[in-house]
Amino acid sequence: MTPSIRTALLFCALLPGISGAVWAQPNKEYSIRDKKAIKLYEEALAHYNMRETGLALQLLEEITATKPEFLEAQFMLAQVYDESGQTSRAIAPLKAALNTKADFYPEGWLMLAECYFAEGNYVEAEQSVSAYMPYPKNDRRMEKRAQLILSSCIFAKRAIANPVPFEPVNMGEGVNTDRDEYYPCITADQNTLLFTRLVKDERAWQGKQEDFFISSRQGSQWLMADPLREINTPQNEGAPTLSADGQTLIFTACELADGSWGGSRQGVGSCDLFYSYKTATGWSAPGNLGQGVNTGSWESQPSYSADGQTLYFIRGKRSARGPVEQDIYYCYLNDQGKWSSPQKVPGRVNTDFQEESVMIHPDGRTLYFSSNGHPGMGGLDIYRSSMLPDGTWDAPVNLGYPINTFRDENSLQVTRDGSIALFASERDGGYGGLDLYQFELHPGARPLPVTYVQGVVQDKLSFKRLEAHLELIDLESGKVITQSYSGASDGKFLLCIPSGRDYALNVSKEGYLFHSENFSLKSYTGLKPYELDVRLQKLRPGAQIVLENVFFETNSFDLRSESRVELDKLVALLQANPARKVEIGGHTDNVGSDETNRQLSDNRARSVVEYLISRGIDAARLTHKGYGESQPIADNESEEGRARNRRTEFKVTE
Repeated sequence: MTPSIRTALLFCALLPGISGAVWAQPNKEYSIRDKKAIKLYEEALAHYNMRETGLALQLLEEITATKPEFLEAQFMLAQVYDESGQTSRAIAPLKAALNTKADFYPEGWLMLAECYFAEGNYVEAEQSVSAYMPYPKNDRRMEKRAQLILSSCIFAKRAIANPVPFEPVNMGEGVNTDRDEYYPCITADQNTLLFTRLVKDERAWQGKQEDFFISSRQGSQWLMADPLREINTPQNEGAPTLSADGQTLIFTACELADGSWGGSRQGVGSCDLFYSYKTATGWSAPGNLGQGVNTGSWESQPSYSADGQTLYFIRGKRSARGPVEQDIYYCYLNDQGKWSSPQKVPGRVNTDFQEESVMIHPDGRTLYFSSNGHPGMGGLDIYRSSMLPDGTWDAPVNLGYPINTFRDENSLQVTRDGSIALFASERDGGYGGLDLYQFELHPGARPLPVTYVQGVVQDKLSFKRLEAHLELIDLESGKVITQSYSGASDGKFLLCIPSGRDYALNVSKEGYLFHSENFSLKSYTGLKPYELDVRLQKLRPGAQIVLENVFFETNSFDLRSESRVELDKLVALLQANPARKVEIGGHTDNVGSDETNRQLSDNRARSVVEYLISRGIDAARLTHKGYGESQPIADNESEEGRARNRRTEFKVTE
């Protein structure tokens, strides 16, 4: 599950079954007649098929040194160099073969273009792929790859000429060590950082494995990271995602079906997604997300949406030669609280090649991911895609150079305000291996800014912390944007609020009156979070609340359409408690005469009652009264105070 430092080239896809007809003609006629060289070549081929790469390389280097005209040996040497991570060395045998006979194996030009492209040599890569273009193409994947390399070379040269701002800063000794740190995730308040670290472990296969570490921020510094002991095992844990409030963890682990690698963790397939909840005593024992999400394929690198309703992740297959058929999937929580059957994200994100390292931003509409299937700089580049009104995703936008290079870039995380990005990189000046860095994300790559509301839910009289249901609702559409629960033990909650809309917040618990707030973010530019202390009242005579999201036209008693959200919540409350009788009270500020204000407030209260009756509430349960300006709850000297006094109240009478 460690991030690949280098993306494997497509030699394996281009040349399936190297022992087949590609390298030797069906009648066993080779490009040379030297029997000794042919025998050595076939020995090298046998070693290769037995995965004895070192022996194969030794023989192939010996053959090509004395018989450079042996084309099959040159091509195979390039293949083995590439597969052993020596891409730059693959260029010489490819050039030797192609210069000897350009059309012996036309796909060799594409192989050469891949090598140059992997080294960031865009001029030579473009020339090589252009040489390949005139030849007939029998494989759609190869044709698409050639077109992609050509468009990528054009893109890369333009990107280098127009770099984007990029000044990465190491996240410090509290986070980074001389080992690899990668796949960061951060809570919405930007105070908790969870990441993967490759650690030494004599109990693990090959003496190392992946564990989770967690760090808290103090001012501008990250404190020394601690291992997540309740989750870590002698086996790998990697690629985590946290809920916005930091209370839910979803991560990747590769377990056997009987759980023998991780105790209670039982696998479904190759690698699966597991979950854990934060409790008063620590993290709960991990559970498998189940066969609805996990399959016999590789499920990894999850990203949990801030509304808690959608999970994005990578599904694919893995081979000894690297990832194949790797795409971004998503699933959502249905009405029964179960995850839906995963589907590929719709739109233009997934390609025939490799997608990974997905991140859904807290705005719920911006997707960041890595891919080698879109025009880019080479290897895995990081892209941004936005959700369209129909729920599909638009054409990905490359984050630009030098954020992206000819090497692999992945595991990007973007903070809720969109200004800072985190990623893993191996660069000079670090602590060793992959370190975590942060940088200011340039405006063209930013998502919608997001703020959040956090607080505590308590009983108004006893101050007991309560577990309550919270809904953030778009006032215009009536759609629930985010829903969650306050903590069962501490009553705490955190909800993300995307900018650009007006929202209602509803906090409810059985046996209590609901609590409402509103947040107008249509012209919101700041990012200061909201602090909210919610005191719920038990549903009994005398209890009353302000209906914060009931709105009227100016100097009128006509209800605005945005009021439906709150009034429908009131309808549901009255339906669930059919024995209760209530009063709707109207109140105004002190602008205007006493009688005018009394009449206006009475008419507004009557409008609410009429709405409730129209939704099936018995009129005998409802009364209304206009109090005018007689019961202010704030001074009338400021517009803010007058706005608080203009209100509609709901009171339980019996």
